[in-house]
Amino acid sequence: MIGSKALSPSLGVEFTGVSDPLDDAFVTRAAEALKWRGVLLVRGLHLDDEQQLAFSRRLGEVVSLRGREIFPISLDPAVNRTAEYLKGAFYWHLDGTTDDVPVKATTLTARHVAAVGGGTEFASTYAAYENLPRKDRERYERLRVVHSFEAAQRLVKPDPTESELAGWRTQPTHEMSLIWRRRDGRRSLVTGATADHIVGMGPGESRALLDELLDWTTRERFRYAHDWSVGDLVIWDNTGILHRALPYEENSERLLHRTTVVGDEAFA
Repeated sequence: MIGSKALSPSLGVEFTGVSDPLDDAFVTRAAEALKWRGVLLVRGLHLDDEQQLAFSRRLGEVVSLRGREIFPISLDPAVNRTAEYLKGAFYWHLDGTTDDVPVKATTLTARHVAAVGGGTEFASTYAAYENLPRKDRERYERLRVVHSFEAAQRLVKPDPTESELAGWRTQPTHEMSLIWRRRDGRRSLVTGATADHIVGMGPGESRALLDELLDWTTRERFRYAHDWSVGDLVIWDNTGILHRALPYEENSERLLHRTTVVGDEAFA
């Protein structure tokens, strides 16, 4: 029998007793929990690539990343040619903030884990918004933020070369509301490493407010930290859950396999 329990008071569900992840009853429960709890965990499921893809397709259309439906998360350039850019994943972020429509969900399965570190943390932007004092909700209501790839990469390389900077700036920027008014009536905060500046605000004041907001959103009360074991499956709602990798050695064999489910709701 499939059981479930909360991963933390603010977010997350762990499912137990899952023998067939493609069972209609489980898929229905998983989709509902993903919407309302943001992060799902099934320990020791040991899905192979085809099983992971089949499950992901029950959640929506799977998009290829650099030509791969199964994308390897590794800091080893021999495994992932874009490993250098993955260092940006050590900072809190949502995926797709420079797109009109962000990805809906991400699945990860653990193939190898780091000997030390290498966990993944999640923070609910729904819970962070819902617990804001009223004065802060009113303060943020009309603010708009520009997101950029450059902002995230500057956290990794504060002093880029001219060539690196030019490369970052080939990527589009995206302006959006700080508060995302969702079509189901809920609201969440759009923040993280790609948040470059607040429109119409001076650089210093803008940076201070964005840092304050990120600090609020990632407080322990809104977080869950997952310590990976081989075979774990984790799925999260990318539209409402900030995430980041915890530090681990670059020569670690840590390897996660990722699928990405296409989004269907534009930032607004």
